[in-house]
Amino acid sequence: MHETEIIVRYAETDQMGIAHHSNYAIWFEAARTEFIKSLGISYSKIEELGLILPLRSLYCEYRKPARYEDRIIIETKFKEFNGIRLSFSYNVINKGNGDLLATGVTEHVWTDKSLVPCILKKKNKEIYDLIQKNI
Repeated sequence: MHETEIIVRYAETDQMGIAHHSNYAIWFEAARTEFIKSLGISYSKIEELGLILPLRSLYCEYRKPARYEDRIIIETKFKEFNGIRLSFSYNVINKGNGDLLATGVTEHVWTDKSLVPCILKKKNKEIYDLIQKNI
């Protein structure tokens, strides 16, 4: 599991000072990128190797609001991996009081740059092994 800290910015809130629901997808992406980087490889390096990881689905359950200037922690970890599909799970937590604000899951598919799905173990065994080791 990896933790990414984000401070809710004014531009991310609505008139009530509550973070708009659309920001959670952006926060998940930021946390996912940092999680992958913490494993020793960056998304840009993965792309240089001819692989991309497009989003297949996104799910988010909102429990409590995040508000302007809240410090939030997004816990990110691998959820499932079958060699072609990879999913991540997220917990969004208010750092100040420990409240669970939201949970989420994103599912992705390994493809080449033409968006043709590929079996990761055949395309890049090193990345496959890295994921297997951390799932």
